[in-house]
Amino acid sequence: MNNHANLAELDKLKGRIQGLRAKTIDNGCTEAEALLAAAKVAELLDRYDLSLTDVEIREAPCEQRAYETRRKKRIPLDDCIGAIANFCDCRVWREKNAEGEARYVFFGLRSDVEVAHYLTEVVDAAVRSELGRFKTSAAYQRFRHQDRHVANASFTLGMVASIADKLTAMKAGRDQANNRTGRGLVVLKAAVVDAELQKLNLKLRTARRPSRMVSPTAYEAGEAAGASLVITPGIRKN
Repeated sequence: MNNHANLAELDKLKGRIQGLRAKTIDNGCTEAEALLAAAKVAELLDRYDLSLTDVEIREAPCEQRAYETRRKKRIPLDDCIGAIANFCDCRVWREKNAEGEARYVFFGLRSDVEVAHYLTEVVDAAVRSELGRFKTSAAYQRFRHQDRHVANASFTLGMVASIADKLTAMKAGRDQANNRTGRGLVVLKAAVVDAELQKLNLKLRTARRPSRMVSPTAYEAGEAAGASLVITPGIRKN
């Protein structure tokens, strides 16, 4: 595949992502729809990767792409962003923009950061949608007004933890399927990304997560929202 054809395939992948976005994010989406979108986009990404030669992957440029949270405080995505990056064979870090708002920066091959950014949008939209639905439930109404902020945080924490577990399991399934092709794509891509990341000379550190009060009832409701669907994506041939 020459570079022109390579870019054409990437444009096709981006077009499919835009189509999925219109069906999910733009119209609001549930957790189940978010995971269906993740499975579909994973299939497209794996198909794209398999169309590249090892040389093309080694020579492919790495890029950064930021997802702006527009928040200065922690948000539920903090507990899922690592799983999203791993799902897309990316690296990710959290930093602040000029306004002091947090953002996630994905780093990896162009196709992977495109998918990672999209999945972050999808998960963010799903969490907001499901939280809105939870707030109309009888279980939520039983919380005292002064306790509802804890209930909200507990629900979203349970939900993103469940989604992260699912993405991790889906990634393991994808890697197993890709390994059966006889090509070590995962190892190859990781080596390329890590080598390019070292050139940035970033001083990254692992931040300690602050302790939080959690409502078991709300957390379990969030887990249930995030555990309502089991998906096993695979690579399909055209």
